[in-house]
Amino acid sequence: MPTAIHRQVDLARRGEFARVIKRMPSGWAVLGDPQITPGYCLLLPDPVVADLNALTGAARLQFLDDMARLGDAVLAVTGAERINYEILGNVEPALHAHVIPRHASEDPELRTKPVWLHDWTRAAPFDPARHRELAGLLAAMLSAPVVPCSRR
Repeated sequence: MPTAIHRQVDLARRGEFARVIKRMPSGWAVLGDPQITPGYCLLLPDPVVADLNALTGAARLQFLDDMARLGDAVLAVTGAERINYEILGNVEPALHAHVIPRHASEDPELRTKPVWLHDWTRAAPFDPARHRELAGLLAAMLSAPVVPCSRR
């Protein structure tokens, strides 16, 4: 069954997915839509698989390493306090990882709760022009041999 993840990876392969930050060894780093917190990203595997358990050995390690590298880049670029990582697959039953920066500026009532409790209708929608600089900064960080992290 094709999912939104399959469709997005297909668009990324064709160079037609505006949210692409960079091709990584295990898949595609993309900006989230909407930007529920500034810098929200996803890692989409290529090829698409059902879930993390469908990957083995080096492929599994590469996906998890790419997810952490994307988190390091988001942390460094956005100045977030921390990164939340989530691999759910309940709505879109295909592997994809959410890389969610958490910021001190978030509503104090929501700051320590899952980002899914935020009002997604009020979040900034992805805009290619508005988010070009963010995508460029993240791509540059991901192109570095080692992604510098603000905590190192």
